Amino acid sequence: MSNTAADEKRINTIRMLSIDAVQKANSGHPGLPLGAAAVAYTLWSRHLRYNPKDPDWFDRDRFVLSAGHGSMLLYSMLYLTGYALTLDDLKAFRQLHSKTPGHPEAHHTPGIEVTTGPLGQGLGNAVGLAIAEAHLAAAFNREQTVCDHYTYCLAGDGDMMEGVASEAASLAGHLKLGKLIVLYDDNHVSLAGPTSVTFDENVNERFEAYGWRTLRVEMQHANDVDSIDAALRDAQSQRERPTLVSIRTVIGYGSPRAETYQAHGEPLGADNVKKTKEFFGWPADQDFLVPDDVLTFWRERAEANGKLYDDWKATFAAYKQRNPDLAAQLERMIAGNLPKLNWPSFNAENGSVATRDAGGTVMNAIAKDLPELIGGSADLDPSTKTYLKDCGDFEPGSYAGRNIHFGVREHGMGAIANGIQAHGGLLPYTATFFNFLDYMKPAVRLAGLNKSRVLFIFTHDSVFLGEDGPTHQPIEQLATLRATPNVITIRPADSLETLEAWKVMLQPETGPYALVLTRQKVPFLGAREAPVSRGAYVLKDAAGTPDLILIATGSEVSLAVDAAKLLEAKGTAVRVVSMPSCELFDAQDQAYKEGVLPSQVRARMSIEAGATLGWHKYVGERGIAYGIDHFGASAPAGALAKEFGFTPERIAELASGLLARV
Repeated sequence: MSNTAADEKRINTIRMLSIDAVQKANSGHPGLPLGAAAVAYTLWSRHLRYNPKDPDWFDRDRFVLSAGHGSMLLYSMLYLTGYALTLDDLKAFRQLHSKTPGHPEAHHTPGIEVTTGPLGQGLGNAVGLAIAEAHLAAAFNREQTVCDHYTYCLAGDGDMMEGVASEAASLAGHLKLGKLIVLYDDNHVSLAGPTSVTFDENVNERFEAYGWRTLRVEMQHANDVDSIDAALRDAQSQRERPTLVSIRTVIGYGSPRAETYQAHGEPLGADNVKKTKEFFGWPADQDFLVPDDVLTFWRERAEANGKLYDDWKATFAAYKQRNPDLAAQLERMIAGNLPKLNWPSFNAENGSVATRDAGGTVMNAIAKDLPELIGGSADLDPSTKTYLKDCGDFEPGSYAGRNIHFGVREHGMGAIANGIQAHGGLLPYTATFFNFLDYMKPAVRLAGLNKSRVLFIFTHDSVFLGEDGPTHQPIEQLATLRATPNVITIRPADSLETLEAWKVMLQPETGPYALVLTRQKVPFLGAREAPVSRGAYVLKDAAGTPDLILIATGSEVSLAVDAAKLLEAKGTAVRVVSMPSCELFDAQDQAYKEGVLPSQVRARMSIEAGATLGWHKYVGERGIAYGIDHFGASAPAGALAKEFGFTPERIAELASGLLARV
């Protein structure tokens, strides 16, 4: 092994900090930091471009720890290199309110690019980061290069088993993302035992089939800095394809539990920590030891990166002189501010359309003036109506294109969109049928955790999509989204509400949003203010004090209006409330909520062609939450409406019975 004594001391500092923190917390994963410390050391000391004084430097390299259980490796590196973490933060690993939670959280800890832990998500995010870099480079690099950086990802065996990583890697290979480098911590051990009990495929050959370059560092060189360095330089030298560098590490290296599953997810134990330190010639009686010369080395390395940062700022200043309009646009996009947009209008003549069509109209009206809007669908553009016309396709050789063809890869699509957003400068959207939320829910959940500015568009929003049948008809999905913290779900009733929904979704520093749209045409409900931003509003009011409030969303709002007419013909005073977003309504002050849903009204009834879970908070104990708590059927939409009782007559009948009871 060619490592110098100084190299070994620095690598061992990373190892010992990591196992000390895990042991103090009595919780965590010491095996990965012990086995992959040399990989992290080589990357940070010889390759990674970063600046702790400006963690959001636009042209920094991005590093993703997809194997997020090994978080102490990353926290140790962030502390050593001078990010806003202290030794006390490391000592508070996995404790309440600390900056060092069990898995990396981007919104929580400086220097963390994306939130990882659910395996495979980080690799998917890394593909999104690489897509963002490639697109922004193609769109903005002119005489000066203002966007030119690598995306590095450290992934483990668990990442390689999860399907989301396969989806994302397959697309990355097709797109030839040459500045994406994945370091595969191939240690042959997972949480429950050796990987041989479940996983014996040749990962390098699989990635080669995806279209990647692959390199290999064998076990005898897995702690050798020069060998790892050579592999990284090789990976950087050819940009025509992404590269997988497979490194045969030893989990728990140097500890009595080396190469065992106990090293994966359990503290080593005080006695084993002592033996591990003795193996490396480290003072066994000192915890959280950082030798002065080691800390000096890392802080000097950060200062050297500061020079790269200053050089980039000078380059960007020259760029602004030569390309003032482009520079202003890029700065606006990075800041997340909105330009002036030309919104379309809807009226009685053009507004009676499916809300998916209305959504497509809005997107294409604003796309020219909103260059940060980028995304696509899971092979469903003709159905979701989300293709940006005249904006080009993001493909090899045309990375300036803004339409990403994700293919039938919903889970990968969601993870990639989160990565695009995390890069900065872009506003990603995805699109698929609503029922396929099931395939991308983990990515939507992580977007909620991070409050990511991502737009998730779902069409074919109810059983009224018709003949495709119950396999494609969403029932529980609205309840699922509404139960997911921080995700704002909007289900507009007509074209005007769809327009207003887009105005809400584009607001800076908000999100994520889920826009839920119909396949079938819905009537235009009249010229009006349609304050979707308030979550709910009175669409049609009674002449006096209402006897009954009908609350509906999406395509069922027009049904409520028709039912109200039948009830009014019999002398019942009815208010119709459109509630496109429960989350936005819940955020309003009590006075507004009482004004829309007054507590003294005799009865309330909600109408939604989906699960009734959650609706009783709005209709009260005596009200009716009318929906579908069973799977649908294959038939035309009209037949399904009659079968499941979504007709004006049936709604009026149920409402009359409710009023008779109360």
